[in-house]
Amino acid sequence: MKKFLFAPVALVALGATVPALAADLGARTYNPYAKAPPAYVAPIYNWTGFYVGGHVGGAFGGNDNFGGFGLSNNDSRLLGGVQAGADYQFAPSWVAGIEGQYSWLGNNGSTALPGGYFYNNNQRALASVTGRIGYTWGAGLLYVKGGYAYSDNNDSLTLGGVPAAFALDSGHSNGYTVGAGVEYMFAPSWSAKVEYQYYDFGRSRFTAPTPLIPVGSFLTEDQTVKAGVNYRFNWGSPLVARY
Repeated sequence: MKKFLFAPVALVALGATVPALAADLGARTYNPYAKAPPAYVAPIYNWTGFYVGGHVGGAFGGNDNFGGFGLSNNDSRLLGGVQAGADYQFAPSWVAGIEGQYSWLGNNGSTALPGGYFYNNNQRALASVTGRIGYTWGAGLLYVKGGYAYSDNNDSLTLGGVPAAFALDSGHSNGYTVGAGVEYMFAPSWSAKVEYQYYDFGRSRFTAPTPLIPVGSFLTEDQTVKAGVNYRFNWGSPLVARY
């Protein structure tokens, strides 16, 4: 009999305990003094500031020919260099800037010309000072660029393996460049880019020695593809929008 009486008493006690526990849990769940979850913070990227960086890539094409005499320049060459610049973001999805760039190049080849002459245009480097404008969507920037270009040339002429005096009507060192690229901010103060650039340094021809005057002119031009990384100054913390 005692066993049968104990079971109803236990059930009654349990029934009284469960509502109390539920009330306690409810009070904890809906505590008006509990901290609200933190607001979501979406970054707003700011391209305004100065930057320095480096790049690697390849140079293709180049010198034309002297009146049908092929002028070799090792059509594909490795390059590597540095860049520095400044950007200003406005309007609010547009970015304008200026950049200076210097790229060292692999050596050029030489070509045989009439009379036993060999001409070598060792183009050692490419440099440029360009303006650029681009459209940004947060961390990405699509841009075009253009401006002044410089080619560091070391021309030489030999006859029978001996250096020979010569003259050109143009130094084929000063010209222009245009290009386009995409840049992406992958971390605070860091961005990476890939760009194409075309360089044109005009035509040049021999004015001495006399046997080479009739062979015609040659065009110095280059096309490059570069991948680079920039470190950006004066950014501070990115601007943020709260939701």
